[in-house]
This record gives sequence, structure tokens and C-alpha cells, in this order.
Amino acid sequence: MSSQPLASPSASNKMSPSEIRAGTSLASIFALRMFGLFLILPIFAIHAKTLPDGDNVALVGMAMGIYGLTQACLQILFGIASDKYGRKPVIIVGLILFALGAVIAAMSHTVMGILIGRAVQGAGAISAAITALLADTTREEHRTKAMAMVGGSIGISFALSLVLAPVLYQRIGMDGIFILTAIMAIAAIAVVIWITPDAPSLPVVKVPLIEVVKNPELMRLNLGVFVLHLSQVAMFVVVPSALVQYAHLPLDKHWEVYLPVVFGSFFVMLFAIMRGERSGKMKQVFVWSIALLMLVQLGFWGFLENTTMLIAMLFAFFLAFNILEASQPSLVSRLAPPSAKGAALGVYNTLQALGLACGGFVGGWMKQHISASSVFIFTAVLSLIWLIIASRMPELPKRASKPDSDKSSDVVSTPS
Repeated sequence: MSSQPLASPSASNKMSPSEIRAGTSLASIFALRMFGLFLILPIFAIHAKTLPDGDNVALVGMAMGIYGLTQACLQILFGIASDKYGRKPVIIVGLILFALGAVIAAMSHTVMGILIGRAVQGAGAISAAITALLADTTREEHRTKAMAMVGGSIGISFALSLVLAPVLYQRIGMDGIFILTAIMAIAAIAVVIWITPDAPSLPVVKVPLIEVVKNPELMRLNLGVFVLHLSQVAMFVVVPSALVQYAHLPLDKHWEVYLPVVFGSFFVMLFAIMRGERSGKMKQVFVWSIALLMLVQLGFWGFLENTTMLIAMLFAFFLAFNILEASQPSLVSRLAPPSAKGAALGVYNTLQALGLACGGFVGGWMKQHISASSVFIFTAVLSLIWLIIASRMPELPKRASKPDSDKSSDVVSTPS
């Protein structure tokens, strides 16, 4: 693989063309993949009623959630494989599995068949490999911005899916949506092969997985991503019905709220991250974003019936979420041993997937058996615990510009 330097030190204040190409191409791979996943979320429950086994609500829920379960089971293995065999081959294998699962789902005419297809899609657990490749091809001082491109692409894909899913369902049906998803995965493979830069060559230094798992600073970030995504899913168990009940906004009009708040929060997030990176205050940006996440949950608890406050809280949530979603994988890649980035990001993405799964279960159970407001109290308490733990992170000093290929011995020794 190529091991050319990413940029000269004199250009360290700007992303190099190679870094921009890495960030935009890998963000587009995430976007193509996640857009295909998000497209079915607003419409699958309705479509399932037309299938022979669609009256089994539990099976329908499993078909929607099985993707996250297989992701959680395989993220670490794919991450370790990317450390051993290279990022690009592992990403391509994962995208082939994703496309294959989409074709299986398109050819299925039962919920069970779609469930199998979604499970195969989830088996392409390449999030860790993609973020590791992004870390390999960007310098530390620009890595959070590159991760922000990925986070922003996911948020935009989510917002666009809410707008386009009903239209596409009417035009091409659910089978057509799954075929479109397969085509997007194939397009993503082309991006990996011909556009994404190769990772610099690194010496192979075997790092036991237990050392990655036990690293105290990585443990903070793994806890954080679990809480963040648990809170996200649990919150969206309640918020859509609140928009219908209190804002009198039909389900097919929710995109009119989500689209502007996602786009608006994305640009504010970029400003906050760039200021934090330039001033060397990313820890403060990170910790204050967790505090904002906690305040948002309390805001939903207290002002759920107020339409203006509900929309304002959604904007604040996406702002905090996007900052944390961009900065955490960047920190993981910085704190992990260079030869074990894939493994570290595999553990991180596993906790992310588990957070998504637990958020749906906990949010649904608490809403049904206790109250909608209890969901926000629970997530606020979790956010407070995370805030206390994160506030003890060491300062994150600005480092000299140098590619990861020059940091083979930069194994971080982290204070507890």
C-alpha cells in the first residue's frame, strides 16, 4: 500500500487534498449504506401488514432490529481482520454481504425472509474498518473534522430518508427499495476501489484484544457511545408520537421538522469542532456536549407538550449528538495503539450497536409500563453519569502534524 505523507507540516492548518478525498469518499460510503438502511424504517411496519406473516408484531420488530444485532456480534471480528488483512479488502467484503442481504430481502415475500436478508446485511459489519481507514488517512488535528463529515453524512441520510421513503415506496415498492439499496452498496464498492486513498503502511505489532478492552480511556469512550445511542433510540420511541399529539404534525410531515434541525445543527457542529480544534479545547467541547445532551433529556421531560420547545430540544439534541458522534471515534483512533485501531473501533462500534438495541427495548418498555416522561428521566441520569466520568478525562493537547505512518511507536499511555 501507498505510504506517501499526508501533507507537509507547513500545510497543517488545512486538510490536504488526500485528506479531503479520504473524508468525502468514506463519508459517501457511509451515506450510501446508511441511506439504504434508513429508507425502510418509516415504511416497513406498514408494508409488513401486506405480507402473510405481517400480523406478528414481534417478528416485524425483529426484522427491523436484527441488523443491529448481527452488527454487534461481528464488529470486533471485522475490526481485527482490517488490522490484519487491510482496511479496503474488509470493507469490500462487508459491502458485498450488505448487497447480498438486500437482494435476499428483495426476493422475499414474507417478514421472515426479509429478516434473514437484514441479518445478512448486518453481517457486513464494516463501521470499524471504515473509521479506522479514515483515521489512517488523516492527521490528528484534522481527524475530528473528517469524522464530522461521516457523522454529517449519516444525519443527512436519515433526514433525506424520511422525505424520500414514502415517495419511493409508492413508485418502486419495497422490493425496489431493497434493489436500490444493493445498487448503492455496489456504488460504494466502486468508491472504495477507485476513489478512497490507500492507508499508509504500518509495521505489524500484535496487541492483545484484552489490552484494548481494558484501556481506561477507551472504556470511557465505549461507555459514552453506548449511552449516546441508547438515549437516541429511547428518545425516538417517544418523540414521534409527541409531534403527532402535541404539535399536531402527521407522521408523513415529520421531515419538515427533522430536515431543518439536522442540517442546521450540522453547520453549528462544524463551527464548534473547528473552534475547539484550533484552540486546543476539544475536551471542553466534548464535555459541554454531554452536558447539553443531559439538559435536552430534562427539557423533553419538562416541555414535551410545548411545540416550540420540542423543536428547540430536537435542534439541541442533534447538535450535541453530531459533536459527540464526530469526536468520539476520532478520540478512539487517537488513544488506541496504531496497530490495533481496527480492534479498538470494533469494540467501540459493538457498544454503539448494543446501545441502539438497548435503547429500543428500554424505551419501549418504560413508555408502555411506566410513562413517556420516565424515558427522559432515565436517559438524563445516564447522561449525568457519563458527564461525571468524561469530566475526568485528561486534557487533549494539540500535537504536531504527522501521518500515522510516522507514529508506529505512539502507543498512548493513558492516565486513569
